[in-house]
Amino acid sequence: MDRLQHSAWQYVAETLPPEELPMLAAHALADGLDSPALRELAGLPRRSDPVEIRELYVLALGELGIPLPDEETAGRCLLVSLAFGLAKGELSPKDVADRLSMTVAARTREETRFLSAAADYSEWIGPDELLGWENDLTTAAHALAAATDLGPDVDEPGALPD
Repeated sequence: MDRLQHSAWQYVAETLPPEELPMLAAHALADGLDSPALRELAGLPRRSDPVEIRELYVLALGELGIPLPDEETAGRCLLVSLAFGLAKGELSPKDVADRLSMTVAARTREETRFLSAAADYSEWIGPDELLGWENDLTTAAHALAAATDLGPDVDEPGALPD
């Protein structure tokens, strides 16, 4: 269930496009999971009606006993995933700022610092300020990655907290 559990917070955080859900369902079937809605979802073309795809996805999660997290938990997982991506060098500071597409609530001091630093980005930021912003965001990402209670593998399958 790891792949689907991981996808649940991404779905709620709106970082998982509906056209990717049929392939995700196909992979889950290949991993040994099975339910009527999961089979139906896996058989849909990527260009199917997004509403139908979402409904089948949520139904499949329910049939498999995988709960959708609340928006706060999904947002926190998104923050931590972005922090780890930046800390590992997989994302640039601008990638982080661009991917904060939903309202995210921060619970810890480190989450708040990271979110605040990311929110300071503007396309009008001057070159003299850009390096300082990137350093602040990277420092905040490392602090969050070191202090999170969501685990170092939030960007890996199965990382959603219970």
